[in-house]
Amino acid sequence: MYTIDVSSDLTPLEKAEACYEDLVAHYGEGEEREIRAAAKLVLAGLAKLKEHGGRRGIAVAEEYLYLMKHDPETFERILLGNRGRSKTLCC
Repeated sequence: MYTIDVSSDLTPLEKAEACYEDLVAHYGEGEEREIRAAAKLVLAGLAKLKEHGGRRGIAVAEEYLYLMKHDPETFERILLGNRGRSKTLCC
């Protein structure tokens, strides 16, 4: 069901966001479909961090969670910095 064109000019974060949109669509009108889709991506990401990064991968996940909870402005800047130019330009 993936509709992501891997040869496109999307950044890796934008490709992940497109995958999220595909997952949301997969859940149709289901309850909490956005949360369920996001949770699946988190689960897959955490598994890959553990598999390929071991303890360091787990530490990376903890760092992002910490920023999300305690420094949301920095977390938002990291997100914006990983998106393509089209999403970071205003107006």
